[in-house]
Amino acid sequence: MGESRIEIGNAAPPFRLEDQDGAKLALKDLRGSWVVLYFYPKDDTPGCTTEACEFSEGIEGFAGLDAVVLGCSPDSPDRHRRFMLKHDLRVRLLSDPEHAVMEAYGAWGEKSMYGRTTLGVIRSTVLIDPAGRVAHHWRKVSAKGHAAKVREKLEELRG
Repeated sequence: MGESRIEIGNAAPPFRLEDQDGAKLALKDLRGSWVVLYFYPKDDTPGCTTEACEFSEGIEGFAGLDAVVLGCSPDSPDRHRRFMLKHDLRVRLLSDPEHAVMEAYGAWGEKSMYGRTTLGVIRSTVLIDPAGRVAHHWRKVSAKGHAAKVREKLEELRG
């Protein structure tokens, strides 16, 4: 696993993943836009639902800042679609079942829960600028209130 290679100013690792509709999305397709790429463990669990709902509720604010919001977890496109319908989510959800993108972004690794160490998704977020470079990295986040913090940082960086 090793340490994350995600450093501010570096090129964000390229990716090409399926979204909730089975459509492929590559990072290079988003050049010219800010990208909020947030990693979360599992669809339809309490923290992940809170985070997805908060990003969805603020989607116009992100769009007004020329930002695309993408959630990413190991769940399948079909499971993402059900999660979106159940909670009326308005963010695009990417499926990374092999954890390759999560590993590249430092979002897969050892985590401690209830005194046990396991391998899994590390809830984190990377803000990518329109040139495809890392603008900010939240290495470990709490779901509640995180979307607002991301929007504030985006407003600050856009000046």
